[in-house]
Amino acid sequence: MQNTPLPPRGRTFAPRRHRRLRVFLLVLSCLLIVGGVWGWRAWHAAQRTFSQTYQAAGRPSDTAITSGKPFAILLLGTDTGALGRHQVGRTDTMIVATINPKKQTATLTSIPRDTLVDIYGSQQDDEKINAAYPLYGATTTLKTVSHLVNVPIHYYVLLNMGGLEKMIDAVGGVTVDPLLTFHYEQANVTKGTKIHLNGASALAYSRMRDQDPLGDYGRQARQRQIIKALVLKEASLSSLVRYQTVLKSLSHNLQTNLTFDDLMWLRTKDGHTSRHIKSATLQGESATINGIDYQIAPQSEITAVSNQLRQELDLPAVNAFETDALEPAGF
Repeated sequence: MQNTPLPPRGRTFAPRRHRRLRVFLLVLSCLLIVGGVWGWRAWHAAQRTFSQTYQAAGRPSDTAITSGKPFAILLLGTDTGALGRHQVGRTDTMIVATINPKKQTATLTSIPRDTLVDIYGSQQDDEKINAAYPLYGATTTLKTVSHLVNVPIHYYVLLNMGGLEKMIDAVGGVTVDPLLTFHYEQANVTKGTKIHLNGASALAYSRMRDQDPLGDYGRQARQRQIIKALVLKEASLSSLVRYQTVLKSLSHNLQTNLTFDDLMWLRTKDGHTSRHIKSATLQGESATINGIDYQIAPQSEITAVSNQLRQELDLPAVNAFETDALEPAGF
């Protein structure tokens, strides 16, 4: 709603115009009061939603988020619930999001789900990294990824793919520029031709793997596309009704150790970084061990990705020998 410009000082009004002004101010006051009530309701609805999703696992006693310093969040996606499943699923989407408020940048670094690791703090050696969550939970997953790339990661967001579908529908869909041409489930896209996707088609677009020449790496790139599009769309939301729909979509679909205050601070202070999102991936080499397919990341690749992340977090670079010797900072 645009404000009616005030007249220049000293201008006189006819009684009729005085009445119109009083009526306008009365209506405006009513709208502001109603808007305030709806704003208050939306705020408390958000608090209730995130009080249900909050888990303290792995969270440090102090928070880097509200200090304005760079920080990292582990984004985890599981198919549990999306395809009628109800058991704890593997985290087939694993992305380290580094956010640097000072530089106003954010980087999404994908970790392939089949990456061979030793799960941190356990006897589970030579395991796929996406098995850490169903075997040991969010804290161990956080520490395993942190140890792998040798950067401090204290925060995580776990979202099932069914929740992602609902979120995309809640913001009115997302627009992407497809990286290749394919038809998979509800997704029917052509390379280079922008298309608006609803929740189901966006989920299909981000899940397809077999038709992609790059396999899981191509899928990771499309997942990052959808996340970027969703972040940009959410950042532009102005409708309280739409905002409440987004909150409803998160209920029972999200788990995080970020507090409500953290999330609100991120929304208000770091919103500008949403337009400066870069992408990266940990590139592994295919290997079969005991009949199981893995991705094995060479130490040189791990060191390169680690130093990329460390640069984003304003941390000093390390070499390949130091990477193996260091514990993940903060644990």
